[in-house]
Amino acid sequence: MDLRDLRYFETIAELQHLGRAAERLHRSQPALTSSIRRLEADCGAALFEKSGRGIRLTEAGRVLLKWARRMRFDVEDARRELGTLGAGLSGHVRLGIVPTAAQFLLPEVARQLLEEAPGVTLHTAVGLIDTLGPKLRAGELDLMVATQLSPEPGFRSHPLAEDLIVVAASEHHEIHQTRPTLRLADLGGHAWALQPPGAPTRDWLDHTFERHGLPRPHVQVETTMLLMLPALIAHTRLLSFISRHHLQGPNRVHGLKEVPVLEAQMRRRLVVTCREGAFLSPAAQRLLDLFVSAAHTA
Repeated sequence: MDLRDLRYFETIAELQHLGRAAERLHRSQPALTSSIRRLEADCGAALFEKSGRGIRLTEAGRVLLKWARRMRFDVEDARRELGTLGAGLSGHVRLGIVPTAAQFLLPEVARQLLEEAPGVTLHTAVGLIDTLGPKLRAGELDLMVATQLSPEPGFRSHPLAEDLIVVAASEHHEIHQTRPTLRLADLGGHAWALQPPGAPTRDWLDHTFERHGLPRPHVQVETTMLLMLPALIAHTRLLSFISRHHLQGPNRVHGLKEVPVLEAQMRRRLVVTCREGAFLSPAAQRLLDLFVSAAHTA
């Protein structure tokens, strides 16, 4: 099979539309059609079938897509490994990281890496795991620091830290004047600032209220910028659901105070993940080691 045909095939499979794939690849539709026919002849099976105005993968197509990605990773890894021969701790590292880890774990680890290897360049993509996971899977990231999920074949993870998500508000919020320990029902009637539905912490909180037979929190401010929430609630009368890291230690956000609600404490584990068997440059491997070492000394 021709590697170029496989690259075209991946793009067509992603977009599920021959015309859009032709635009992205700067190739004609007949050229892409010929490419697919060559692959189908090699496979002895159809790779696509019509679906509405577009196309979708057949069962054979899904199998080929898995192997096409693996072959592309192998070729790219071979090129990168050959390129690093004799280079030592240098080159470019691509890191995906969730906002909390970017704020509380990355600065010290990055400092150590750049002191050891001044020639390294580090590209960080800050986001939630639903956007970072596909990037790691597609080979667009070397490492990902994010919340631990169910084990997935093809990935290798190392535990880093426990993170507790709690209810918080401005230290001047009237809710602190009620009683020392609150129940979930005591939070009714207060307005919140939260991430949109689909974010793991938002979904967990919504479902926790529902499990207790309570209406979901009344969200007055909704934002995808997780790092904006601590400063926002410190200056408003809104409640929020944020990492306890924001409330304690040298990097705490002043003006914030935890609202102690036992039913609304979400425990999660942060891990650093890479693709199983994928090549990691010496610089990427050193970054992974520094994250793990920092976790052991914390």
